[in-house]
Amino acid sequence: MEALNNIVGAINGVVWGWPMLILILGVGLFLQVFLKFMPILRVGTGFKLLFEGRENQGEGQISPFNALMTSLSATIGTGNIAGVATAVFLGGPGALFWMWMTALVGMATKYAEAVLAVKYRETDELGNYVGGPMYYIKNGLGPKWYWLAPAFALFGAIAAFGIGNGVQANGVAQVLDSNFGINTSVTGVILMVLTAAVILGGISRIGAVAGKLVPFMAVSYILAGLLVLLINASEIGNAISMVFTYAFTPSAATGGFAGAAVMAAIRFGVARGVFSNEAGLGSAPIAHAAASNDSPVNQGLVAMLGTFIDTIIVCSITGLAIISSGAWTSGESGAALTSLAFETSLPGIGGSLIAISLSIFAFTTILGWSFYGEKCVGFFFGAKALMPYRILWIVAIYFGATADLGFIWLLADTLNAMMAIPNLIALALLSPIVGKLTKEYFAKRSAAQAAE
Repeated sequence: MEALNNIVGAINGVVWGWPMLILILGVGLFLQVFLKFMPILRVGTGFKLLFEGRENQGEGQISPFNALMTSLSATIGTGNIAGVATAVFLGGPGALFWMWMTALVGMATKYAEAVLAVKYRETDELGNYVGGPMYYIKNGLGPKWYWLAPAFALFGAIAAFGIGNGVQANGVAQVLDSNFGINTSVTGVILMVLTAAVILGGISRIGAVAGKLVPFMAVSYILAGLLVLLINASEIGNAISMVFTYAFTPSAATGGFAGAAVMAAIRFGVARGVFSNEAGLGSAPIAHAAASNDSPVNQGLVAMLGTFIDTIIVCSITGLAIISSGAWTSGESGAALTSLAFETSLPGIGGSLIAISLSIFAFTTILGWSFYGEKCVGFFFGAKALMPYRILWIVAIYFGATADLGFIWLLADTLNAMMAIPNLIALALLSPIVGKLTKEYFAKRSAAQAAE
């Protein structure tokens, strides 16, 4: 096990080195500039379309709203609680700044992913829409780039068991054990049963559950986080100052915090930012391809909200709660650090609140990623592979809940990067298509408004 850990660790150091950070931020920044910062300027339009998208607007299995909720169900997970805390613990308060930067450029990435997913989606032998990076690579790029499609699907199918299964199940098991004394094996079995009840019904059931559970859990966590920030209101100004200061200068050792160089702030901010909002990974467009929306740009505008909600809102609340409460110097890391920040501000209920929030976040992530993984497998073997994959997924939850957390985090982190590489290459190559569709959409929208 130690040898395997060392091998994966060495690969992780390569794939999350400067080249990957430059690729993720570079492609996102290129798309943002190429689109003239439209994703940032049109956030309001996105929310308007999201509200309208509660009803079906074309061919597809789920409404545009439920497509975003399915995407958010997979996106809002342990990364928002444990991931942010780990980034601050390893990179200092400045890591939160780099999470923000990843999100702002990531909105353009997520927009482009969804536009291409709807544009190049196909129907499988069951008549269901399937899409995502493997399909926009296959249908949008020439034969010489086709190899990127199976590469993405392979990495995605394997990575799903890390980021979407093992890490999430382990996070729930650990936090319930430490807060309520529930045995990790018991948690594993309960998660298996609950997951089976949802995912065996396919995307329609996943979308229906996500459409109800995700808004409830996100709003509840945001309100609790805002209460913590209100209690620590006198420290918020200082916390924000530290975020910006330590983004560009080394953070000194203080309390239980060992200090961090600027490179650590950038590395862990970007890595945990991508782990949390998944912009550039190519996972979210798999859900958006199933949306009943005939307009690729319309769905893209809805999709980009996933990154905004996940990082600019939810992760910011977690990060600022940790920094403003002073918990970041405690020496704690991961979910325990976030739990300490909330418990310090809300004695008696803060820790339990985080335990429950993380459990719900992680459960919905398991649901969303099961869909992503099965579509990656379906790319190779068709619809006949879906039920065996779902069963394997359910069984894997137990092993994830009872395994070593450190190795699973390392493996998930590594496979995230392996997924992102073929997707980011495809996004850069297909950017003219995204630009053309965007220009046509807004020209038509302006003409319609003028006619009114």
